[in-house]
Amino acid sequence: MKKKDPSAIFLISDSTAETAEKISTAALAQFTKTETTIVRRRYIRTEQQIDAVIDEAKTKNALIVFTFVSETLRLKMREAALKSGLLAVDLLGPLLTAMSHFFDRSPHSEPGLLHQIDREYFGRVEAVQFTVKHDDGQNLHGVPKADIVLVGPSRTAKTPLSIYLARFGFKVANIPLVLNIPIPAVLEEVEQNRVVGLIIDPHRLMEIRSARLKKFKQNKSDYDKIGPIIQELDYCREIYRQHPKWGTLDVTGRAVEEVATDVRALIRKNLAEEALNKS
Repeated sequence: MKKKDPSAIFLISDSTAETAEKISTAALAQFTKTETTIVRRRYIRTEQQIDAVIDEAKTKNALIVFTFVSETLRLKMREAALKSGLLAVDLLGPLLTAMSHFFDRSPHSEPGLLHQIDREYFGRVEAVQFTVKHDDGQNLHGVPKADIVLVGPSRTAKTPLSIYLARFGFKVANIPLVLNIPIPAVLEEVEQNRVVGLIIDPHRLMEIRSARLKKFKQNKSDYDKIGPIIQELDYCREIYRQHPKWGTLDVTGRAVEEVATDVRALIRKNLAEEALNKS
């Protein structure tokens, strides 16, 4: 009896089968005018599921391409395919074995780790987008959704600090505090232990502001004058005093990375204390 012509390629995985699909698509591009149905069978994680999908693939005389991180399931798939007379290609097994010898340790064998990494990456992208959108007091209505809210006078590195924290997945909003102007009402609505007030030595702030004005050839009457700067910082300290749940950090002469580490530690401490008080 004539053997049935191959009609399908089964992509089988204990996760999304995206890896098998990408590699198979790349390989298929080398075979023009080939009419083949691609069948995806995702999240196959038991031997019973393997038996069922093998039976299905056998009815179509299919080629099997599989990606299992579990060694047990890989062995089961190879054995089942061999018994059924189907051709099966293990995409991950040989590479995992080689890496295991190379690194001298066993793989995690946890399905979906790659896509977990992808989710973390897109989470960081979303955090950066949120942070840029809520820079320097913009879009105040969205501030309550922030993981961290930075407040402080102009030129205390709120923006670079926000962007740096966003790279770790934190959605950060930053709001400038201006002398004698009431703080935005939204700051009373956010979770108070997520707010961090920044402070700086007045003479250092004067230097920073003077350098900025010179660089951009600007002239703001009191922006870089020590008297108004001291008043401005005193005003900020008074706001911080009125909000005892806010954290405060001095950024004088400190790198953004160093301050960011302290911000993260402060937020963790505040949230831990809140959880303890609720228990």
